[in-house]
Amino acid sequence: MMPFSQDKGVRDTENYCSYCHHNGEFLYKGNDVKEFKKITYQKMIAEGMNKWQAKFFTWMIGFAPHWKKK
Repeated sequence: MMPFSQDKGVRDTENYCSYCHHNGEFLYKGNDVKEFKKITYQKMIAEGMNKWQAKFFTWMIGFAPHWKKK
């Protein structure tokens, strides 16, 4: 749920960022939103994103339509 302008990857859908979705499918195959948030946060930090910004975007993941269904 980050602003797409902050996404450094290549998006292939208008609904999800490159951290969540690529080549027509979700990158994380599990059902544990906490685990997915941890993985996503670590990737954002590794790519140089500010910690507070990464924490906020990670928090927002729970509001994505994919996770609201779980």
